[in-house]
Amino acid sequence: MTDDIVASVVRQWQAVHPELDTGPMEIIGRINRCAALLQQAEDAPLRSAGLTRAEFDLLGAVRRTDRELTPGELARETFSSGAAVTKRLRALQERGLVDRRGDDRDRRVAHVRLTDEGRALVDRLLPRQLAYERTVLAGLDDDGRDELAARLGELLVQLEGRLGGVRR
Repeated sequence: MTDDIVASVVRQWQAVHPELDTGPMEIIGRINRCAALLQQAEDAPLRSAGLTRAEFDLLGAVRRTDRELTPGELARETFSSGAAVTKRLRALQERGLVDRRGDDRDRRVAHVRLTDEGRALVDRLLPRQLAYERTVLAGLDDDGRDELAARLGELLVQLEGRLGGVRR
């Protein structure tokens, strides 16, 4: 197996500080590097539709819950700040992909739903996006993907509990 960039970095640190346990760097460094490379690829199907991953995540959250969501719920669902959600919702609304309506009891609360166009876009893009992601992971066999997904799931549950990112 060819060394990746993280293996090279770990060797360099071990040469400078041989007493340090660089094991965590081998995991966290690789996760961060993979995330950066995936972000650079910018999700080709989404980009071709003029969407960012963050915008698609908002649309997807409303679609998969199949109900109206408040901006606060969307922030929790997508691990985004309220300000980022507001900015993205404004852009999606301008494109005619979402509607916002005020709450009958509390004017400060908005409810977000997909327009017919937004629903159709998500339903059209999701299979293409999943096919793209399948291609990205094509170098792993089924067992490797399953094991990686399970291990990352374990790590995510731990981090959510420990770092305060617990979702309902």
